[in-house]
Amino acid sequence: MSPYPATRRNFLAGALAATATVVIGTPPAGAAARQVLTTQDWMGAIPDATELRALTIPGSHDSGARYGGPWTECQNTTIAEQLTSGIRFLERCRITGGSFAIHHGASYQNLMFGDVLGTCWDFLAAHPTETVLMRVKQEYSEESDAAFRAVFDDYLDGRGWRPLFRIDPALPSLGGARGKVVLLADNGGLPGVRYADPELFDIQDDYMAEPFAKYPKIEAQFRKAVQQPGKLYMNYVSTAALMPPRWNADRLNPQVHSFLDGSEASGWTGLGIVPLDFPATRSGLVESLIRHNPGV
Repeated sequence: MSPYPATRRNFLAGALAATATVVIGTPPAGAAARQVLTTQDWMGAIPDATELRALTIPGSHDSGARYGGPWTECQNTTIAEQLTSGIRFLERCRITGGSFAIHHGASYQNLMFGDVLGTCWDFLAAHPTETVLMRVKQEYSEESDAAFRAVFDDYLDGRGWRPLFRIDPALPSLGGARGKVVLLADNGGLPGVRYADPELFDIQDDYMAEPFAKYPKIEAQFRKAVQQPGKLYMNYVSTAALMPPRWNADRLNPQVHSFLDGSEASGWTGLGIVPLDFPATRSGLVESLIRHNPGV
């Protein structure tokens, strides 16, 4: 049973069901019938034994950042809408009192950590083939690791969220992650997979490179992921340089989309996690990332 209040849970379930679903793939003419995927269940066609590091995972950068003005806002869709659209990586929160609030810098995003967990619970209950990777990082607060851990533990056991999480230091296979939120711990006090551990991750996150300088780094990280597999690659398309995130996204997202659909990247899989600002403003971008997966 979900620990989330029934009225809120039912509201979220209805909202998810009402959201338009995009078909990812259909069988070619004359081919044997195979599963038709949507953005809600795209992981369903991928074998259980596939390691998470071998996937291409669309993500959102500063996932809850929808308020605060052009220099703060990084998304224009809710967490529920992001998950329904195919996003499977979320990030960020701040200690406030005995809870976590969702912030981008100083701007509170009218969202609490429990709201995000409730949305993930409802989505994964409805789509048990899927998983969500969640980077939990302290934002706009400087509490000790021990204080951060105490609040997180209260969410797990005091508020009943432990069944939602997969908390283990090793990156699982997809089969071991289905139906769960995989914790990527970007705080010294947290359990889970150690985010940025160089043994596990290879991260491109030059968030102060302007778009002309940023884009070659994105392409290079895609190529590296294919040429040197074995780690979980992070390839942030987002940047905060010179212009507001939306302006930068309007320059970078189309270039990334064109590259993914181009001849060089044809057939590539295992591109890692690709966090984006405003992915919903570029029609087909998330679907293009999803198609760079084995079995999709």
